[in-house]
Amino acid sequence: MKALLALLGLLWALGVGAAELRLRYTAPAPETADGWERQALPIGNGRVGAMLFGQPARERLQFNEITLWSGDDRQMGAYQPFGDLWVELDGGDAPVQDYERSLDLSDATHRVQYTQHGVHFTREAFASHPAGVIVLHLQADTPGRHSGRIRLGDRHGARLRAEAGVLRADGSLAGWVLPPEAGGQSGDTPSRNRLRYASRVAVQAQGGHLRVDGDSLVFEGCDALTLVLAAGTSYLADAARRFDSGRDPAPAVAARVAAALRQGLSALRSAHRRDIAALMGRVEIDLGATDAARRALPTDQRLHAHTADGADPELEALYLQYGRYLLTASSRDALPANLQGLWNHSLTPPWNSDYHSNINLQMNYWLAGPAHLLALQEPLLRFIEAQRPMYRRAVRERAADARAHPGLQRPGITPWGERFRTVEESFLRADGQPVRGWTVRTETSPFGAMGYLWNKTGNAWYALHFWEHFAFGQDRAFLRQRAYPLMKEVCLFWLDHLKTLPDGRLVAPMGWSPEHGPQEDGVSYDQQILWALFDATARAAGLLRQDTAFARRLRETRDRLAGPRIGRWGQLLEWLDEKNDPVLDTPQDTHRHVSHLFAVYPGWQISPIRTPALAAAARTSLQARGDAGTGWSMAWKMAFWARLHDGARAHRMLRGLLATPGARAAEQAGRFSEANNAGGTYDNLLDAHPPFQIDGNFGAVAAFCEMLLQSHEDEITLLPALPPAWPDGRVRGLRARGALGVDLAWRGGQLQSVTLQAERAGPVQLRWGERRLQLRLAAGERRTLSPEQFSTAP
Repeated sequence: MKALLALLGLLWALGVGAAELRLRYTAPAPETADGWERQALPIGNGRVGAMLFGQPARERLQFNEITLWSGDDRQMGAYQPFGDLWVELDGGDAPVQDYERSLDLSDATHRVQYTQHGVHFTREAFASHPAGVIVLHLQADTPGRHSGRIRLGDRHGARLRAEAGVLRADGSLAGWVLPPEAGGQSGDTPSRNRLRYASRVAVQAQGGHLRVDGDSLVFEGCDALTLVLAAGTSYLADAARRFDSGRDPAPAVAARVAAALRQGLSALRSAHRRDIAALMGRVEIDLGATDAARRALPTDQRLHAHTADGADPELEALYLQYGRYLLTASSRDALPANLQGLWNHSLTPPWNSDYHSNINLQMNYWLAGPAHLLALQEPLLRFIEAQRPMYRRAVRERAADARAHPGLQRPGITPWGERFRTVEESFLRADGQPVRGWTVRTETSPFGAMGYLWNKTGNAWYALHFWEHFAFGQDRAFLRQRAYPLMKEVCLFWLDHLKTLPDGRLVAPMGWSPEHGPQEDGVSYDQQILWALFDATARAAGLLRQDTAFARRLRETRDRLAGPRIGRWGQLLEWLDEKNDPVLDTPQDTHRHVSHLFAVYPGWQISPIRTPALAAAARTSLQARGDAGTGWSMAWKMAFWARLHDGARAHRMLRGLLATPGARAAEQAGRFSEANNAGGTYDNLLDAHPPFQIDGNFGAVAAFCEMLLQSHEDEITLLPALPPAWPDGRVRGLRARGALGVDLAWRGGQLQSVTLQAERAGPVQLRWGERRLQLRLAAGERRTLSPEQFSTAP
């Protein structure tokens, strides 16, 4: 065994079996809306990102800055495209040979290479987080072969100018209206949003000449070109200042460009690679070797082949790393990743590319802890903290209106696809006083505006991300200063807002199981989230040794909540009482949301080990929901099956998700309730809702982690849902709650070794199948264990 462990360690060091971390294509992406969504490739530094197309005749960087939003604190608005950077190449439309474009995840670099007229051309582009800029470099193996034009494009009326070696765009959203070609109507109210924005592009040419021509730069006979792009806005995450600093962002943007130019290309590239390696290099995964002929195919062809037979474990490993890459690119030190992460080309993106509170925003960050990217959850946590004053205001205004008009029930919103109309919330306690705390609607923006139905337990779900951040990182100062106060405030809201049934059970009043069915008391989705909230907050108080009486009250309240129940065909009930309906609570309900299984994942109330009957009911519900759906829905189902310890079914969900869009649609056509079963993956490996939504990419990574490692039940379960498709493999760098690093190796479906890396001292309990092992680790200790050290569980 010692020899085997030594061999495994050597394999780790050599990287043997690790899949290539590169998306690779033999044709450019079309410069169309479909080309943007399905074939262009993303780069980003968390604040500024771009989609690249790789056309030989011109390179287009359609770029975004994550804070450029229309709307204000009362109107939702939408996430906006910032601009386009065009590099047009004279003679570039001639035929090319040996074309390849790629995205290397190991150094987060987009590359294009081809031969034209016997000259080999190469391009590289990367978004540097250390420098805060995007860099594009073009060169050839023959001097003087670059001539053409560089220009900036803008869609919000910015002033465009060209100066010696620099392109400038300066604008404001004040008074902006959506243009008619994007759906704007005559008489639309001009924007009250006064956000200012600016971008700069500096161009350095090696050899040749560079000159100004109008608002463009013309280059002639250059050996190579380096472009440095930066962008920014006046957005400020401060509700007291209405989320706008009022400052001109241009000086800071220009300073970033100037600083990057002083560093030079080589230094910029080296700093960028070190930054990316520190994140992407934390996790390695080997799920088995792909056939050499399959591996040689470009990524789009591999995806189509995987749709047919699934025989590509290296593509599956690449897909996991791609999700990690996307979070690294879209969530660093600004706003959190939105429905499309960081990338958007439309003035009217689907669902405003907003922050949806009923699963989508949360799903974006499920992977942060287990996939060793915990710090990348900070933008989400800071976003919630910054928005709380606006959320409190919304609750306070509704309560004030209800008190001013006692007995009046104001009509609410008619949900999508439903016939009933909701009733607006009053947010008054039984004694007529306003509830404490805050909550959210389904749609939210970075200015505090909200839309659509109230998603009242969205506040609790947000609070649970603070708890999970602590659980994975074990930072007691974070728990005391940030997490616990926020969690406690949300608990106070619900202690004021819960309703007591005649039998003494407690229910969340007038909830809605996203996004279908009636609005009523005691919806399972609400009940399960609240159970987790009260459980986690009581545990947090215990760890901090404070609020003893309050924690006791939370536990008592948790235990009085109306809990999960089983229906007549063995399903887990989605509503408090079983429905007598043609669709709801029947096997014909295949709705994309499976919200009544929150207690399975990401919650922890239902477990195959602790609550086997409820877990069996969850399995029955999940089987009826089907294996098709939208992209993000399939990712969630993958995680459910992992938590239910069914690796084969979890992998089947991966097969449907990592497939061409709609590959599973026929399974649920006709008599079933969900209309959109076209989920899957586009050729650029972005998730297809459809349309593109990034939560499916992120949710799939979290589900991957759950298949290999689980730590939500006060013990660490190894390989709980290992599928037959991955008989041999290894993974390095996964994280478990308790601030533990975990490396695993397995052969023939059996554990070969586990290595633990403890950041903090404490006891650890491991489970592998029916075997257990208890041990204690010192802070900083690294220990490798073999299966023989586990004992059979009693």
